[in-house]
Amino acid sequence: MKNDSNSRRKFLNNGLKAGIATVIGGIGLSKMATKLNAKTDGKKVELMTTDGHLVEVDASEIIEEKTTNSKSYTVREGFKNKKFVMVVDLAKCKNALKCVSACNKHHYITGKNAWLKVYKMQESKDTAPYWMPTACQHCDQPACVTVCPVDATFKRRDGIVLIDNNRCIGCRFCMAACPYSTRVFNWSEPDQGDITLNLSMEQETQPSPEHGGLPSIKGTVDKCDFCPHEIKKGKLPHCVAACPNGVFYFGDKYEDTVTNGDETLRFSKLLKDKSGYRLMEGLGTEPSVYYLPPVDRLVDFEKGLKQYDEYQSVKKSE
Repeated sequence: MKNDSNSRRKFLNNGLKAGIATVIGGIGLSKMATKLNAKTDGKKVELMTTDGHLVEVDASEIIEEKTTNSKSYTVREGFKNKKFVMVVDLAKCKNALKCVSACNKHHYITGKNAWLKVYKMQESKDTAPYWMPTACQHCDQPACVTVCPVDATFKRRDGIVLIDNNRCIGCRFCMAACPYSTRVFNWSEPDQGDITLNLSMEQETQPSPEHGGLPSIKGTVDKCDFCPHEIKKGKLPHCVAACPNGVFYFGDKYEDTVTNGDETLRFSKLLKDKSGYRLMEGLGTEPSVYYLPPVDRLVDFEKGLKQYDEYQSVKKSE
């Protein structure tokens, strides 16, 4: 892992020489192509590094590569004959934040870089507020995957979208492409304790980006991974198992079943009976996360608001 990380940094420190046309990812491609086709003797090309600084490199140092179709990408298998989905019942969410705590704990991440966040939502001053847990939507047509220049972000056939942070070069194109703003960037060295040791003890084989649960790396992107390392053990994702109110349902679309640990329901019937919907449906990203409207709520919104204020106070004091 360390060698891979060093290789990635060497790639960046060399001025992004190899495959720079691909790294541009289609942004300003025509302008770049013009420069590449011009005479390169002594000419400089201005590029932006992953930390946002402009640098000049010799045009002769740039290697032009053919870009692939933006809609095509490598698909990994994952769990065979599975299509994982999640249903979030907004009527049950009272902002207990157990889902956030469990996700942070088991993925060794801090609240600042939390993969799962709970937002206070209110469409207008005349409508009722409610709590909305939000994480990666694990889209069937993921924009993040199509813009990644190094195939670090990838989608499995079972619907899970993952990040190989040993390949990630920190360009953050995936963050810009994600319409749900659910990705985070590791600006500093992640404080993850003995995660590598724990993973080696828990898993039969060497940890792999294909199965999630890898340690974070400075200068790379992170996000919710649907806990495939837990699914492999026949368990539910940490957020689902930790929620005391049964907000999250997780399951297999092909089997048409989802469960929150206490009850197992027909996926299709649940969506039909409770008017299930997906976020930003018109974008065509085909998310694997569905929401049930916050009707007939279990608790008053104000009770959750009190918990939210207390949680914010604890975060500020840390």
